[in-house]
Amino acid sequence: MTVGHYIEEFHGLPVFHFPDTDTRIELPDAAAVAWRLSSPTYCEGDDEQWGAQFERFLTSVDAGRVRALVVGGWDEAYETSSADIVTALIAANNRFTALEAVFLGDMAGEDCEISWIVQSDVTPLLAAYPALREFGVRGGTDLAFPSIRHNGLESLIVETGGLGAEVVRGIVGSDLPALENLELWLGTDQYGGDSTADDLAPLLSGSAFPALRSLGLCNSVIQDAVAAAVAGAPVLARIERLNLSMGVLTDEGAAALLDGQPLTHLTHLDLSHHYLSEAVQKRLLAALAPHGVTVDLDDAQEPEDEGDGEVYRYVAVAE
Repeated sequence: MTVGHYIEEFHGLPVFHFPDTDTRIELPDAAAVAWRLSSPTYCEGDDEQWGAQFERFLTSVDAGRVRALVVGGWDEAYETSSADIVTALIAANNRFTALEAVFLGDMAGEDCEISWIVQSDVTPLLAAYPALREFGVRGGTDLAFPSIRHNGLESLIVETGGLGAEVVRGIVGSDLPALENLELWLGTDQYGGDSTADDLAPLLSGSAFPALRSLGLCNSVIQDAVAAAVAGAPVLARIERLNLSMGVLTDEGAAALLDGQPLTHLTHLDLSHHYLSEAVQKRLLAALAPHGVTVDLDDAQEPEDEGDGEVYRYVAVAE
């Protein structure tokens, strides 16, 4: 129930960890990698904090050729928001003239649990980089995403253990005409994930994001309701890759998918980390595999009975 590794590839580029001050490593070509800048989340006296590392990066690398940035940890990320980092990146937008991709908050559980990461309003960062094609953010605490317009963004990924309804409404209410891939980790109400399927209405109606071809509504405690809403949604007809993984999908949600609009036009259906019976898994494969749809049913889960008379199901990533 935690994120256990760092991003290894981003924007089609291998991730390169910008080295510490006392590490002598030959730096790669500025455009050949996605640069990861990260400082300890529990900084001690001699540790270089993120702001200082960023300034050193700007003097060491040709920022004008950097295509992708991955922001890892920052000091006390569990108490201090990403606002200063957003401000620093905005201030440098005249230097990052080739920047196409940013990921904000690439931390594993040992750095800071996903639901402890304190974020901020990230939309000014998007506004400062109109040529940005890919944006990702991890952590839902204090995350804000008021509706915006961005003509170039093609991929938006928001990873949380609980995504607030206001943020969901801001995202799906945005004007993103080039967006091809959207992935939202909706999470659980225990960590602020209070959205409902109704909050997704502009997205599911097909009125938003005319270029959308890949849709992920993942890691949700309301996965059955989300699956049912998707099954009857007009947007489904133009989706090629559908991702409903990481949540508490049961036979009820899978039946809604099977009984809804045809799914045979999909190239890929990801339902991994699920609570489906073997019989329903076989139904899904029988209905879709002959049409060339790749169906991911890995990581089958069993409900847990903790002795209080109730059965519990868990999303893949929460705390």
